[in-house]
Amino acid sequence: MKLFLRDQWAFAVFFLVQLILLLLIFALDGYWNPSLMIYAMFLSIFFAGGFLLSRYLTHRAIYQRLSNPVLSLEELTQTNGNAPLCRAMDENCLGQYRLYKAELHAYENKQRDHITFIQQWVHQMKTPLSVIHLLMQDDDSAKAESVREELDRLKRGLETVLYLARLDRFEQDFLIEPVTLRTLVSQAVGENKRLFIRNQVYPELQVDEKWRAESDEKWLSFVLNQLMVNAVRYSAGKSSKVTIRAYKRGSQVVLEVQDYGIGIPREDIRRVFQPYFTGENGRKYAESTGMGLYLVKEICNRLNHGVELESTVDMGTTVRIVLSAVVPNLTRS
Repeated sequence: MKLFLRDQWAFAVFFLVQLILLLLIFALDGYWNPSLMIYAMFLSIFFAGGFLLSRYLTHRAIYQRLSNPVLSLEELTQTNGNAPLCRAMDENCLGQYRLYKAELHAYENKQRDHITFIQQWVHQMKTPLSVIHLLMQDDDSAKAESVREELDRLKRGLETVLYLARLDRFEQDFLIEPVTLRTLVSQAVGENKRLFIRNQVYPELQVDEKWRAESDEKWLSFVLNQLMVNAVRYSAGKSSKVTIRAYKRGSQVVLEVQDYGIGIPREDIRRVFQPYFTGENGRKYAESTGMGLYLVKEICNRLNHGVELESTVDMGTTVRIVLSAVVPNLTRS
């Protein structure tokens, strides 16, 4: 209604000026009949009011649409009446909707092709990395160890790219099933054994065989690897231990990775899950991309797992994965 009044104020002003001029013409011509003038004013106002009321009723849907924000693209396909202006607006909105959808589909197809290319490229790059690992398997020289260290970095980087690309199709690429946390942690430690040894940081496992939770093993393994890499990276030279433990919390099971390294400044903690945020520690460590904890948070959110982080400068960091769905034997003592 407010938009209609703002739209018609010029008509109302024009009508009042015209009415006043008409009355002045009668008065200046010497034809002064108050009752007739009042009757003429009443008729003019009545018909003008009827016109405005009719216009409001026929165009009310348009004014309501323009007064409210568009919450979905489908609203652009709704009809607003049979008045010429309403039909013209419906056709215009429908044309915009079709144009936008066409551009959106073109962009989605382009992005899908790009993601497919990235995934294929990552898989192709994994093959030469594996071959180089095999070629240097029996070489124990310092140079070979340096090459293996760089190969591990390349492998972790490629894994990050691959999982980031898969994130957009997460719903098509996960399977929830019971996961034994002890087995999962042992596999992750084995995959990162060279990283532990190279940095002289060693894992302490406090995960009982009984702890099992509902999750996707592949995605949860990637999350755990990210946490372990971070824990070792920020512990090297300060602490020689990283603790991985699991324990019960109510009806949930918590998988925790704790390091005793440099910790995270308080002002950075609230931003560590943002993409590409490296913070103060990231400026000290050139390898930091700011994507590790972001992926951890995103994956856990999609798996319906909670993520908690506590950190104190020079004392270390603790990250907890709270697994929301727990198998029945979790309640056994």
